Amino acid sequence: MTTKAYAALLRGINVGGHKKVPMAGLRELLTELGHGDVRTYLQSGNAVFTSAVEDEEALAAQLRQAIWERFGFDVGVLVRGHAYLRAVADACPFPAASLEGRQLHVTFFSEPVDAARFASVEAARYAPEEFRLGDRALYLYAPDGLGRSKLAEVLTRATPAKSGIVATSRNWNTVVKLVEWTAA
Repeated sequence: MTTKAYAALLRGINVGGHKKVPMAGLRELLTELGHGDVRTYLQSGNAVFTSAVEDEEALAAQLRQAIWERFGFDVGVLVRGHAYLRAVADACPFPAASLEGRQLHVTFFSEPVDAARFASVEAARYAPEEFRLGDRALYLYAPDGLGRSKLAEVLTRATPAKSGIVATSRNWNTVVKLVEWTAA
């Protein structure tokens, strides 16, 4: 049986004491679901695992349901394979190699996002911050970091949770690590 490596990206866990998912518990849960080579990165909801299942949406739905059953709350989950993560990294419109990881972020979306959704964002008002859309991803350059980014606040409002789109952001260091870990 052939297996493929995936990254699971959980949205909004372990932030401010809300939606606590211990990484040991997440690893245990993924293993119980039949996945192999499970490991987690940081405390912010990044897991890498292997699976014979090739349907990313089915894997995400399975993990989302298992988190609900185990921890008692709903969490947005995206599952992405190495090829997609590598393509996102390769398509970065900003000079990632010359930036600090905290200055560059990728927001991953559960589905393609139309540029019209962000048409009302007056990007020039937030310079030197910038954003660009990619394949189910938004790249954000925030030279002072995400915590101080005014543009990030505006972009978040353009993708409200009620839209049904799962969106979760990772800094560039995490993106690079997930590419590396899913390559093996």
